[in-house]
Formats: sequence, structure tokens, C-alpha cells
Amino acid sequence: MSSDLAASDSAPAQRPVLLVLADSLSYFGPKGGLPADHPRIWPSLVAAELGWDVELVARIGWTSRDAYWALIQDPRVWASVPRAGAVVFAVGGMDSLPSPLPTALREQIRYVRPPALRRVVRSAYQWLQPRLSPLGWPVALPPKLSVEYLESSRAALEYMRPELPVIGTLPSVHDCEAYGKVHTGRPGAVRALESWGAEKGVPLVDLAEAVRDNVFSDRGNPDGIHWGWDGHEAVAAAMLAAIRSALPEESGSVTVADGTR
Repeated sequence: MSSDLAASDSAPAQRPVLLVLADSLSYFGPKGGLPADHPRIWPSLVAAELGWDVELVARIGWTSRDAYWALIQDPRVWASVPRAGAVVFAVGGMDSLPSPLPTALREQIRYVRPPALRRVVRSAYQWLQPRLSPLGWPVALPPKLSVEYLESSRAALEYMRPELPVIGTLPSVHDCEAYGKVHTGRPGAVRALESWGAEKGVPLVDLAEAVRDNVFSDRGNPDGIHWGWDGHEAVAAAMLAAIRSALPEESGSVTVADGTR
């Protein structure tokens, strides 16, 4: 037994993990999607600056509802929570985009058979979406539901790790033809998220403030919704400030060993 204890005492401490639940804004660059470990996307920039590892769990089109499902269903998330130094909910932007056609329709197109019919349905959706988006309503996920899913996620993490810092985000901005360059759902989403953040003590990073100049320049992604490198760097700087302000004051850092910190 004594040898086991000695081995345990001499085992190196694990580095904290930055756990990020996000949509495609977290891993798309100026020319398209990138691997989760690409060094220039903002989660990697933040983790490198903190000296942490990063676990990016994200997918294109994800809303706050998808982030909640990932939290309760994805074993990668379960493995990361014990080592997490902070968790970032980098979702909510998709929630606030116009979705005049049901979100469920978009998500089910991939299952349509045969492939020829699937291509027809997808083409019809892509033709209708920008033409109906100027209606501005309904949005992909109403603000009330976005907050409910985010709070369910935060409460679940608090139950497991009461001391774990959780960071939220306010929606980005876009200049995207696919959504008719319309984003009338953003103000309502911001109000709901700010109210939730103030009530639950969740710091919020304003993505729009960080990336607006990049999105409306020629340095962003030509699709008008994803960011260039300037945008990722600006988000990383804002995220670092939020995370550092949420870490324990006595150290400003986190050390994780055997699932504790």
C-alpha cells in the first residue's frame, strides 16, 4: 500500500481543460471549417495562453439546445468535466437567426431518401431560406428556450462541480446572404441572456463587440457569418479576460490532479 501511495504522490498533476460547447463560429476560419486543434481558432488561443488543454465540442448549426444535449450525452464532455478549469457556452448565435422554415426540417434533410430526392429538398430549402428570412421570425430557438437550456446546463455543472467557472456569450453579428442579412432576433436574445447572466452570476462575452469590424470587412469569411483571424484573436482576448476574472482570486489559475482542483 505504501508503494501505491508513493506512486500516487509522485504522479504529475494533470493540466486543466478548457471545455467549450460551441457552434461553428468556434472552428471556422476565413476559408472554412478547421480541425478542433487548429492553433489559430479562439479556443486554442485561449487554452495556449492559460497553459491548459482544450476540449472543443461543437458542430455547425448548434443551438443552446444542442449544447445541452452534448453535455448530457457526449462521453467526451463527461471525461472533461472533472478536469475542467472553466466551461464556455459559446452558443446562442444560431438561436437568434431567422428560421422561417422549421429548424426540424433543416435537421431532417440529411435523412431524406433516395439521394436524388434529398438533393431536391436541400436545394428548395436553400432557395427559400434567404427569401423568407427578411420576415425575421420565427428564430431558430426563442430566447426563453435558449436561456432554459443554458440554465439546465449550468445547473448540471454546478451540481457536479460547484466551484467550476462557467462563461456565456452574447450572439455575434452577421452579414450573411443565406439569412437575408437579417438579425432582428438578436436584441431579444441579448436581453434574455443578460438577465440570466446577472441572475446566475455568469460572465458574458459579447461576441458582436469583438468581431463586428472583422465581419463587416474583407478579412472575415466570405459567407458573411464566420470570422477571419482578427475575429478569433479578438474573441480570445475577451474570453481570456472573462475567464481570468472568474478564476479563484487567490491564485488566478487552476491546478487539476486526480479530477480535483
